[in-house]
Amino acid sequence: MEDIKYWLWLSSVDEVGPVRARALLEKFGGPEAVWSAGLKQLSWVDGIGEKVAEKIMASKNDDILNKSIEKVKKYNAKIVTLYNSNYPELLKNTHSAPILLYMNGELVRNEATVSVVGSRNATQYGLRTAYNLAFQLARKGITVVSGMARGIDTAAHKGALDAGGRTIAVLGCGLDIVYPYENKDLMNRIINSGAVVTEYPIGTAPDAKHFPRRNRIISGISLGVLLVEASQKSGSLITADFALEQNREVFAVPGQIGIKSSSGTNGLIKQGAKMVTCIEDILEELNVKSYECVHDNEDQIEKLNLNDDEKIIYSNLSNIPIHLESLMKTSGFSISKLNIIFTMLELKDLIKQLPGKQFIRS
Repeated sequence: MEDIKYWLWLSSVDEVGPVRARALLEKFGGPEAVWSAGLKQLSWVDGIGEKVAEKIMASKNDDILNKSIEKVKKYNAKIVTLYNSNYPELLKNTHSAPILLYMNGELVRNEATVSVVGSRNATQYGLRTAYNLAFQLARKGITVVSGMARGIDTAAHKGALDAGGRTIAVLGCGLDIVYPYENKDLMNRIINSGAVVTEYPIGTAPDAKHFPRRNRIISGISLGVLLVEASQKSGSLITADFALEQNREVFAVPGQIGIKSSSGTNGLIKQGAKMVTCIEDILEELNVKSYECVHDNEDQIEKLNLNDDEKIIYSNLSNIPIHLESLMKTSGFSISKLNIIFTMLELKDLIKQLPGKQFIRS
C-alpha cells in the first residue's frame, strides 16, 4: 500500500493531468521518485515548468494521502496502476490514459471489448436494440463496455449480464457513489460479473464536467464503439470523437428518418461510420474471434468420464467467463464443495480459473 500512496498522490495533483503525469513517470521511473524529486528536477521535465513544479511540491501532504488510503480500504476498492499487468492494454496505449483506475470487480487481460453507448432519453426501439445487441455480443464472448447511465447504457449492461457475459461500467464519479441511484442493483451485478472502474477518487460527485472526460476511457478500453441511439447534441457523440482520435472503429445503428433521437447516429453513418443491423457487422469489421458457447449433448459430456457433480459444473461452463457466485446459484453447491470440483476439473485440464473467481472451459 505504501507504493499505492504515491500513485494516489500523483494522480490527484492539480494541473498534473494524465499526460504530464506520464511524462513524470517516464522521467523518474515511478511515483515515489517523483515525490522525492526537487523543484529544479521537476521543472526540467517536458510540459512541467516552474509553476507546475511548484504546485507539485506544494501538494505533498501525508495526512491527506493517508485519508485517501483509508477511503480506498473502506470501500474495498482496488487500485490498478499504469504499471499493473491487468491495466487494460488498449487503454494504456492511448494519449491521455489515466495513470490509475479505481476498481471494484475484475478486469481480464486481453479480453475482446466493444462499447455500447447512446442516449439517456432513449426510445423503446433504442432500449430494445441496445439490450439485444449487447446480449448477442456477450453470447459471443465479447465484453460489453458502457457508462451505466440511464437509457442505452443501462440496457446494454443488462443485456450482457442476462446473457451470462461480462460487462465493464466506466463511471464519472467515485466508486462509492451510485449514479443514477436506481442502478444500485445493476452496479452490484456488474461488479460480480465484470468490473466497475473510474479515474475519480472515492467521494467524487457525478459532476457534469466529468462525463465527457470519462468517455475517453470508454472508447479507449474498447476495440470499437457502437452508438445505438443519439441526437446531434448527445454526449455519446463525444465518445465517438474520442474513438476516432484513438483509432477505434465507430459503429452506428440506423434510426427512423426525422426522429431527433436518430439524427446523431444517422449522421455518423453519413460520415462513414459502419452501419450495424446485426452483430456480425461488428465482428467482421473488428475481425474478432467468436467465443460462442457450444452446448454439449449428454453423449459428449459422458465421454469425459466425469462424476455427477463434475458434470453439473462442467455443463454450466463455456468459453464465456462465469463467476463463482453464479455457479453456486445454479448448482446449489457450497463453496467448499465447488472448490473440490474445480480442483478435479483443473487436474483433468477441462477448466481454467480467471482472476476474480471466474471460470471458463479450457
